[in-house]
Formats: sequence, C-alpha cells, structure tokens
Amino acid sequence: LILNTKNLLHIEDGAFRNLPRLKYLSICNTGIREFPDLTQIFSLEAHFILELCDNLRMTTIPRNAFQGMSNESLTLKLYKNGFEDIHSHAFNGTKLNQLILKDNKNLRRIHNDALRGATGPDVLDISSTALESLPSYGLEAIQVLNATSSYSLKRLPPLDKFSNLLEAVLTYPSHCCAFRNIRTEKPNSLLSIFDNFSKECESTMRKSTNEIVYRDDSYNTSLWSLEKDTASFAADEEASPYSYSALFDEDEMAALGFEYDFCQPKILTCTPEPDAFNPCEDILGYSFLRILIWFINLLAIAGNFTVLLVLLTSHYKLTVPRFLMCNLSFADFCMGLYLLLIAAVDAQTSGQYYNHAIEWQTGSGCGTAGFFTVFASELSVFTLTVITVERWYTITYAMRLDRKLRLRHAVPVMLGGWLFSIAIAAMPLLGVSSYMKVSICLPMDIETALSQAYILTILVLNVVAFVVICACYIKIYIAVQNPELVAANKDTKIAKRMAILIFTDFTCMAPISFFAISAAFKVPLITVTNSKILLVLFYPVNSCANPFLYAIFTKAFRRDFFLLLSRLGCCKSRAELYRMNYFSAYTSHCKNGPSKAPRALLLLSALEK
Repeated sequence: LILNTKNLLHIEDGAFRNLPRLKYLSICNTGIREFPDLTQIFSLEAHFILELCDNLRMTTIPRNAFQGMSNESLTLKLYKNGFEDIHSHAFNGTKLNQLILKDNKNLRRIHNDALRGATGPDVLDISSTALESLPSYGLEAIQVLNATSSYSLKRLPPLDKFSNLLEAVLTYPSHCCAFRNIRTEKPNSLLSIFDNFSKECESTMRKSTNEIVYRDDSYNTSLWSLEKDTASFAADEEASPYSYSALFDEDEMAALGFEYDFCQPKILTCTPEPDAFNPCEDILGYSFLRILIWFINLLAIAGNFTVLLVLLTSHYKLTVPRFLMCNLSFADFCMGLYLLLIAAVDAQTSGQYYNHAIEWQTGSGCGTAGFFTVFASELSVFTLTVITVERWYTITYAMRLDRKLRLRHAVPVMLGGWLFSIAIAAMPLLGVSSYMKVSICLPMDIETALSQAYILTILVLNVVAFVVICACYIKIYIAVQNPELVAANKDTKIAKRMAILIFTDFTCMAPISFFAISAAFKVPLITVTNSKILLVLFYPVNSCANPFLYAIFTKAFRRDFFLLLSRLGCCKSRAELYRMNYFSAYTSHCKNGPSKAPRALLLLSALEK
C-alpha cells in the first residue's frame, strides 16, 4: 500500500519489477504527476487488484499502461483521480474483470480504441464522470454498466455493441428506452439466443443424466425412460425452449447436477425507468400527428405571413384595427414556427429519440421552442382580447367621434402586452417551472409551489380573457339586435360571424385549460402521450383560424391583397374594381357626414374590420 504521501511526485520505472506473488497494489492520495510504470510486475496470481485513487495530479492513462498484467482476472479500481483522457490501447494485453473509473470528475474522453487488445471488462463503472461518449470498441463483453450521475453522456453507442449486457444503471430514463427497444424490435435475434440456450440446456441435461446412469445402475431403467420422454418432448414443434421445466421441478434438476437458472432467459434490467412525463416514444408519439402537424404549421405560417405582408405593404393609413391585426398575425406566426420546430426535430429523431432526448430537452432548441410557444400563446390571447374590446368600444360609441380610439391609445396597450408575454415566456428559462420536463417543450414542471402558481396564473388569465371575449361579443350582438338598425339577413350574418369567432376561441382554450388546470393541481386526467393530440389538433386552432377570420375573409384585406398584386403586375382589373368601390364609399361618407351615416353600416363596418 502506498497511501497519503502527498510529497511523492514520481515512481521510477521498474519500481514494481518481478513481483510474482503480488495480489493487491494500492497507490492512493499521492502527488504523482505521471502514470507509474506497471508493465513489469509479472504477478502470477490468478486474480489481481490494482487500486489508484485520489491522485489528482495524474491526468492521463497512457498507451499499454497495464500490458504486463496478464492475470486471468484483473480488477482495476481507478477512481477519484485527475484523469482527463484515456489513450488508445491503454488496456492492451489485459483480461479485465472490472474497470472502475467512477468519480474522475475531469474524465471527458476515452479513446475509441482504449480497450483494443484487452479481454473484457465484465463490469464497467463510469459514474460521476464528464464523459461525453463511450468507446466504440470493446463494449461487447460488458455485463454490468454503471453510468449514474454522468450528465454529459447524452448519447449511447450503437446498441449492438452491448451484446452481453445484463444490467445497466444509467443517468437518464430515456436511455433505458433504447434497451427496451432491443427486446421489442429484434425478436429474431432473441429467438436465436433462446434457441442457443435451449440446445445448451438439452446438451447439459443429457450429459448429467448419463453420468448419473453410469454411477447407479438401479436408475438405469427409470432414467432411460426419462431421457426418452425428454427427447420426444423437445422434438415437439410446439415445445418451449424451456420445456424441461415441465418435466423436472427444481429439486429434480438439482439431483441431476443441473443448474436450473441456466435455462432461464437472460433479461436485461435498466434503471432509471422512464416516467410519465417521458415515455418511451418519439416526440409526437402517434404517426397521424406526424403528418397533421406539417399541414397545420405550414397553414399557420403561410396564412399569418400573408396577412403581415399585405398589411405592412398597404398604402392605406395604419388604423387601430390594422395595427392590432399585425400584432395578432405576428403572434400566430410564432406559434407556427414552434410547431415547425417540433415537427422538424421529430422527423430528424424518429425511431431514435431516446438517443437525442437529453440533448434536445436540455439544449437551447427546446428552450427556444418553449419560449416561442408561450410568448405566442399569451400575446395572441392578449391581442384577441384587445381586438374584441376595441370592436365593442367602436360599436358602443359609434356616434361619438370625440371618443374614437386612436393609434396613440393602442400602441401603449400592445407594448404592455408584449412585455407581459415576454416576461411570462422567460420565467421557465429563469427557473420558474421548466421547458425541459417533456419532449414538446411546454412548461409542465409543477414540482415547486412557485412553478404551480405560475402555471395556474397563466391558465386563469386565459380563462378570464375568454370570458371577456364572450361578454364583449354578446354585448355587440345585443347592440345590433334592434330591427330599426339592421336588416334581418345582416343580423343573421353578424350572429354567425360572432359564433364562429367564439367557437374557435373555445375550441382552442377549453380542452387545454381543463386538462392543464387538473394537472396543475397534481390530478392529471390525461397522459403526456394523449396530450400531444391536444397540442396538434386544438392548441394551434386560433393560430390557423385567426388570419382567415380576422383578415383574409374581410373585404378590406381582399382589397389590399389585390392592390398589392396589381403592383406586381397581376389582377389589375380586379384591383381597379376594389379601388373604385372604395372611392365611391369614401365620397358618399364625406358627402353625408359621419352623423348622417346609418348606424347599421357603422356596426357592420366595425365587425368587418
């Protein structure tokens, strides 16, 4: 033992020469800077243990570092050192039983060929290291892998490298999904393994049976009959690979000198198991969602981009409704970008999400996606509420020009909405809840009281906004119900338009709010897998519908759209028609004056905007 010698800075080459009876060597808590020469020990012991620990100045394991250790079973306990990397062929010439590298906090790299030339190891422990990857060669013999608290190890090597792995203790639950997929996706390989087990079991059974027959002639008849029954039973096509258990109980198997467990299949155990927030599936889970999300996000992006382009390039004056519509379109455009990002990552990681889950959910991509969706959702809800209140105000005070809303009133209101939305979206990035909890990057972390209050605040505000929108549209409908003001057919048209607006808001908000509030109180009524259906089919409804309901289907937008096309050399006759209609309506309005204009026309005009 060489222990607690901080002043020991160097061990001469050949210091451990020709020690044939050495079983155990420990060099711990020293000041050694270079890896000692261990190649000339030449121990003849079958089992040899080498322990290097707490040597913080020792930074590398060089090539052929253990070449002289040709013991039948070698255990290397190399923990709590200053190792930063392990060179190629570092373990060349060894027969490794255990390779313990835990608690080497600075160990970031093991060369791909570090285990080349070595047999084993059976046990590999890399827990609490900074490793970002495992070597691609030499993993086939590993039966036990311990990689707890290895937070930098976000990807695993190809799974076929772990051909003999029986137990894995890992850092991330998603990595266990990889080994679960081995059992479910490669039945043919497993059947061949089981078949080999069956043949080996049968061979051993026959050998053990024959040995007992020769030892005691009194059993000849019974064992010959038993062996015959066993052979015929195994020949049956319907028989299981482990059918001997139907002929022998455990005591009888032991009497035959046969290991009962030998015939049992080797089942891989992996911890930690995937939890409810991160099941073993791709980002979108269902195949039909993978198709729908592309259609929905492209519709949201194209629709809102078109609205923004037309409104911002229009030669007409920027009014309050136009200004608000620009804000709404930008918010819904951001929602489309979120869906596009989720769809793209899902397509890229399809079938192998387990190997990308940690990198995605803990990286900047998921944080960006989460920020986009919360910002877009809150700004959209806020802007919808302001648009609805503006319409109600315009209709209520249609005859009072002195109370007309101006752009100077709308700008500070929307500035407040932007600041509020940015603040709400930034909170999970600052530690209040988290976007890393689930693969779809929504703030579903409610572990702390502050996170729970954050989620409930967002949901309650959205419900209040929906109530305000409904109340304003009801008031608008009551205002236009007077038969003296509007014709019956136009009354029906207004009612239908309001019903569509409220229905789309309800479709978007109600399912999300209901299930989210129950989950916020830690009584989830829906799984994360099923919540992805809400994410694709209900969550973006407003983002897809708003550009059509609030802009594209209106006469003012169609006029601006065709005027824009006419400047590009298209649809000039249609644009001229819209230009003449607008000029005629403007001349009539100026001639009669705003006080003489029919109130019904003002009401319909406000709704049309």
